[in-house]
Amino acid sequence: AAMRSRAEVDATLQTAKLDPAELLPTVHCLSFGPQAGAGECCLLQLEPGLCAELEAGRSLVIRGEKDEQAVLCSKDKTYDMKIADTSNMLLFIPGCKTPEELNAEPASCNIIHSQIAGFSNNYWELRRCRPKLKKLRKLLMEDPYEGPDSQKDQTSTCSKYTTEDLLNLIQASEEEILHQLQVIDACKVEGYWRILEFDYEMKLLNHVTQLIDSESWPLSKVPLCICLEELGSLEPREMIEHILVSYGRKYVDDGEVYFEMHEDKICRAIAQMLLQNAVKFNLSEFEEVWQQSVPEGVTTRLDQLKGLALVDKSSRPETIFLLKVEDLPEDNQERFNSLFRIREKWTEVDITPYIQDLCAEKQTVGALLTKYARCSMLNGVKVYNSRRPIS
Repeated sequence: AAMRSRAEVDATLQTAKLDPAELLPTVHCLSFGPQAGAGECCLLQLEPGLCAELEAGRSLVIRGEKDEQAVLCSKDKTYDMKIADTSNMLLFIPGCKTPEELNAEPASCNIIHSQIAGFSNNYWELRRCRPKLKKLRKLLMEDPYEGPDSQKDQTSTCSKYTTEDLLNLIQASEEEILHQLQVIDACKVEGYWRILEFDYEMKLLNHVTQLIDSESWPLSKVPLCICLEELGSLEPREMIEHILVSYGRKYVDDGEVYFEMHEDKICRAIAQMLLQNAVKFNLSEFEEVWQQSVPEGVTTRLDQLKGLALVDKSSRPETIFLLKVEDLPEDNQERFNSLFRIREKWTEVDITPYIQDLCAEKQTVGALLTKYARCSMLNGVKVYNSRRPIS
């Protein structure tokens, strides 16, 4: 391309009826370079916080397997990636000076000849999303840990997962994954993350609660050292400590490590053990057996079972059955569909534990219900049913 002269530039401005006084004196004359092609480069729009991450030398990672929608993760957040089309063509010009940079320079009437290295009609837009963590539990549940004596563990052909494996498979940031591993009470066995098989977990918990009973310790002060000494002959010491960490809060008093046991979590686990072998359980009978099954001095309450079990008040007598929130779909619409298949009409109190985890940042349960459910009154009580027919 022939280089433009100042006179040609001024003539072009005059033809376009533009006043040179309103423009910066410096002019960029653009030409396409030999390699300039569409699709060679991708643009990613970042919010200031993520930009700062990159500028500080940290990396952003795109995660997802072939059949999954890609997400982008920083150290502690997850973002959906969506392509946004633009009506203006975006040009990539190496060394291009912005108006601010030109203003800072002493005024000159020079012409800058720039080559366009590439162009694009779209860019990736990021939207903060919930980390997709359902798969984490699903992977670890393929091969739950049944203890050191389990024959199954020696012969199992199931995959086992290190932290590195999980980072490659789960669409969430490292911090979100590590936090979720704590939430689901996973533990490391020989370098692999495992979830305890439920019966084995209950066996360990039972050892601990029986020891607490026999020693008459308050649940708020269970000494680690004595637990390991007394129970170390029955089960590996790291498993005893893991169950204390799962069901208690660790603290140090006078140089000794103690655990304050979470009563609600113990009650919840015992309820699950009682309910998992019954399709439905007569509510009053269940409450009686449940209270008898928990350690001395612990009180059971139905509100300990939020997101684990559901009471059916419409049956006579009333019944209770296992319904675990972690077994429900992760997608919002699918979650509501499955809940409305289980029960046609829900009160807000009953449905909240089963949709709470779907709330995005600053979103309320009420907003989710407005979007996915229809509200009506039944015997003076507000109930919610599906907006669409459920097959």
